[in-house]
Amino acid sequence: MASSSFDQLGLIPPLAQAVRELGYEQPTPVQEQAIPLVLAGRDLMAGAQTGTGKTAAFALPILQRLAPQASTSASPARHPVRVLVLTPTRELAIQVEQSFKEYGKHLPLRSAVVYGGADMDAQIRELRRGVEVLVATPGRLLDHVQSKTVMLNQVGILTLDEADRMLDMGFLPDIRRIIALLPKERQNLLFSATFPDEIRTLVKSLLRNPAEVQIAARNAVADLVTHVVHPVAREKKRELLSYLVQTRNLQQVLVFCGTRIGANRLAHQLRKDRIHADAIHGDKSQAERLVALENFKAGKSTVLVATDVASRGLDIEGLPQVINFDIPHSPEDYVHRIGRTGRAGLTGEAISLVAPPDMEALAAIERLIKKKIDRVLVPGFQPDGGTAATLMGRESRPASRRGEAPRATAPRPAAPRPQRPQGDPIFSKPYEPSAAPAAAAPKAEESSQQSKRRRPQVAALLGGLKRA
Repeated sequence: MASSSFDQLGLIPPLAQAVRELGYEQPTPVQEQAIPLVLAGRDLMAGAQTGTGKTAAFALPILQRLAPQASTSASPARHPVRVLVLTPTRELAIQVEQSFKEYGKHLPLRSAVVYGGADMDAQIRELRRGVEVLVATPGRLLDHVQSKTVMLNQVGILTLDEADRMLDMGFLPDIRRIIALLPKERQNLLFSATFPDEIRTLVKSLLRNPAEVQIAARNAVADLVTHVVHPVAREKKRELLSYLVQTRNLQQVLVFCGTRIGANRLAHQLRKDRIHADAIHGDKSQAERLVALENFKAGKSTVLVATDVASRGLDIEGLPQVINFDIPHSPEDYVHRIGRTGRAGLTGEAISLVAPPDMEALAAIERLIKKKIDRVLVPGFQPDGGTAATLMGRESRPASRRGEAPRATAPRPAAPRPQRPQGDPIFSKPYEPSAAPAAAAPKAEESSQQSKRRRPQVAALLGGLKRA
């Protein structure tokens, strides 16, 4: 389907005006296909890679459906929660709610965001003034339900954003509890980058005769991303990472670690190597995470070390490299990670540092993405003996001479990267906070006592879902 302008999607004047003021002219494929379906009131299951403009694909039609009920009254009773958007992380929740504010700035509709690790009292004050659109992480929303500070009995549209990640994080029991509180007659929208079998099961129980939009192949990776594996002795991973950053003069690198402790340790070691690095993970306060992200976007830090949970919702324009310091245990996580680069027509590079214990996980990734990833040895860092040969495989490239950068990743005259034209077609802007939160947040993704009490139920309920 050829792209058409937003004018042809039938947006009402206040929304069309907001889109023009944001400088966007052409919808992306997921927006072009999803917006008419949502406007028609259909349940929807939409799959698209990160960076394709999914937020606008549901925010714009939702705002248009709410517009006839919009009220200029100051009474909270005239502004009940009519739309609920659930996201897995606070970063994504903040970003989505900011998008609703930008797109709906010419409509008298109110929105709010609630998430764990932030001041509960401030959120209560915001909810009491009345909001039509509520964006929330599941655990904190249930805290508000328990405290009777939010009512969900008038919700007409439920949206699950990054649904696959919510299941990965164990939020399925919370999601089912929330769904039980909603009116049965409602519109349901589910957006996800990948569609594991658990998502398909959830779709059957949640959506009614859904329309399906699949922009990319199931679990596909961006075509503009170059993949490379550097076989490395496990104890030399950090040295190799520093070597790559310094010899290639890399300026903006998102590095993934498997644990929070590992992310902290790696950032500290990189700083000792005189590389500007910071870490972002669930043990950081919300203020610390926002500062680290803004410093990275502004070029004040070269390397941002992140865990998978903390990376969800990160929108960094033109990110050139993603490095897997720790190979993800789930191959779907590889797709999510490298989805941070190669966006909006720009090229990107996904580099994985693979030690002998990572071979099984690497094989699973290659099966999922249906691609044999090129192996490149870096002299001085490779595993010893037969282990290196096993990691290299038969389709490997020859190693470069000692002291040189690896051939596939050596510094070379860079081709000019495409510049985003005015009217960026991605229509997905990163959240840029005006100020850091006043209070430091507790150290957890969903830090409330309510979430802690729910954890023992997760395994049993997930097992029940699989049996179903």
